[in-house]
Amino acid sequence: MKSEIRVAAPPVKPLMLFDGDCHFCTRWIERWREITGNAVDYEKFQDAATRFPEIPPEEFNRAVQLLEPSGDVFSGAEAVFRALAHRPGHAWPLSIYQNIPAVAPLTDAVYKFIARHRMLASAGTRCLWGDDVRRPTYAAARDSFLRALGAIYFIAFVSFWVQIDGLIGSNGILPVAEFLPAAREQVGGQAFMLLPTLCWLNATDGFLHVLCAAGALLSLLLIIGIAPLLTLFLLFAFYLSLTIAGQTFLSFQWDILLLETGFVAMFVAPMHWWRWRSERAPPQVGVVLVKLLLFKLMLMSGVVKLTSGDSSWINLTALDYHYWTQPLPTVLAWFADKNPEWLKQSTVAVTLFAEIVVPFFIWAPRRLRLVAAGIFIALQIGIALTGNYCFFNLLTIALCLLLIDDKYFSRGGPSSPSSVDRAQRSRSTIQSYAAVAVLVVTLPMNWMLIYSAFGPDAQWPRPIETAYSYVERFRIVNGYGLFRVMTKERPEIVVEGSSDGVNWKPYEFSWKPGDLHRAPPWVAPHQPRLDWQMWFAALGSYQQNPWFVRFVERLLTNSGQVTALLAHNPFPDAPPRYVRATSYPYQFTTSAERRATGNWWKRGAAEPYLPSVSLADFER
Repeated sequence: MKSEIRVAAPPVKPLMLFDGDCHFCTRWIERWREITGNAVDYEKFQDAATRFPEIPPEEFNRAVQLLEPSGDVFSGAEAVFRALAHRPGHAWPLSIYQNIPAVAPLTDAVYKFIARHRMLASAGTRCLWGDDVRRPTYAAARDSFLRALGAIYFIAFVSFWVQIDGLIGSNGILPVAEFLPAAREQVGGQAFMLLPTLCWLNATDGFLHVLCAAGALLSLLLIIGIAPLLTLFLLFAFYLSLTIAGQTFLSFQWDILLLETGFVAMFVAPMHWWRWRSERAPPQVGVVLVKLLLFKLMLMSGVVKLTSGDSSWINLTALDYHYWTQPLPTVLAWFADKNPEWLKQSTVAVTLFAEIVVPFFIWAPRRLRLVAAGIFIALQIGIALTGNYCFFNLLTIALCLLLIDDKYFSRGGPSSPSSVDRAQRSRSTIQSYAAVAVLVVTLPMNWMLIYSAFGPDAQWPRPIETAYSYVERFRIVNGYGLFRVMTKERPEIVVEGSSDGVNWKPYEFSWKPGDLHRAPPWVAPHQPRLDWQMWFAALGSYQQNPWFVRFVERLLTNSGQVTALLAHNPFPDAPPRYVRATSYPYQFTTSAERRATGNWWKRGAAEPYLPSVSLADFER
């Protein structure tokens, strides 16, 4: 509030006087000093009070005092807001204080309460922020995040590269050279915008390999730190092209998460040819975009579990099914499935807490952000130990790195001050303005995506829905919801071929369950995309999975590119005349069954999935 006191010898520029013996005061003065820079001076009243005898000593003990060059004196909350208002862009708190009824008395009352209970406030500050309440910077975390993202891009490109001929090559299951012309014939000229891929320029096998090779090389450049912004843009363009070309084989949530992560990463990347030449922190708005993505990913993943109507999440029995029904379990999943019921239910409860409550810690002070990072990372490690989810867990952990600011993620060690000179904060105007524009445009869409997790039938406002229809095709704003409904059974498809229609030989897959005696393998971070799609196909019918019919057709021609995706081709010399598919219910064995038989899996009675077909059936 404004004091009736005026000083006879006012300072040349605004001067804030504070209690130098108050630990709470000195911590927050450092934050305000950082914000206002050279616009405001700060002094302990113990050193400066004698220069301003007009101010009674009890006023210094009661509240901070702001002395303006005009001679006016302000104290308490208004003094703080006026001091901050001297920094461009920070006048809005003062405007709210002055113009919105009830804000001033409420703020003054809160200030008085804190002033009377400084020891409690100091303890609370230390608990939430630690010893440094200055605005966090993320230069070291940014560098680690970008290197991790480069490694994940490398894994994604190389993993798909070794499968690309059999999946979407000219002799693969879903040739992109056939897909794109069919799409253009169906929707006309709009196909180019609806399906943004460089494969419109060239859809040959050679070009697909060029995209993968270029992506792998650019990933290495990002890890090294060469032209990170340009590298991120090209990585996004190449992986988006492959995602569109990959059709159902690149339709997983981690594929769109990688694209959205790669997109927001552009707004924290240094605008330098060599990353290590930049010691500046990334723009705060860019960091907000990354945090918003992590917030959306975790919160939606938790909320949809409760709003899906699946009772197994409500009654905490989801893990009675998850370990053995998930697409590609690891060998540790078999052991985790034998955990006592109380431990499984407790794990489900902890998971829901981590995904629904903890995401709000992302926006909290430092200590709670660190707690959120630790919980998220622990959750991802737990998921990775029991399931093969390719690079998804690594990508989520990479996003968590930007919750750890330079106070604890410093190149100088966890207890050293930030390695970034705070006077050298990023002033990359173009990048900051671009980040603000992206945040403004995408925030309503992200809000509706999050809201739709709470209300799946929610109607979107028409303008937001229209805008989303344009950006969704580029995979830069996405909804997430892993394990929305827990699968409670596990059908497995066994594909067999025959030369005479009497004797049948099975095709063995490398990673999905088949042989009952084979332990669930480790394959992450590589993703065997055919094996993954077989899990989805088993949950439906072959009519619902046209790609599966194309897969069978390739087996009937003994396509070398397709059979290379399998562990064993029982017809190496000549293709089979007939192929059929049978579905079996699979489940983990019990401990007693494992000891008696040595089997990791048991299966029930067979049911037809695809009747016996020959090439003649495809020629009709």
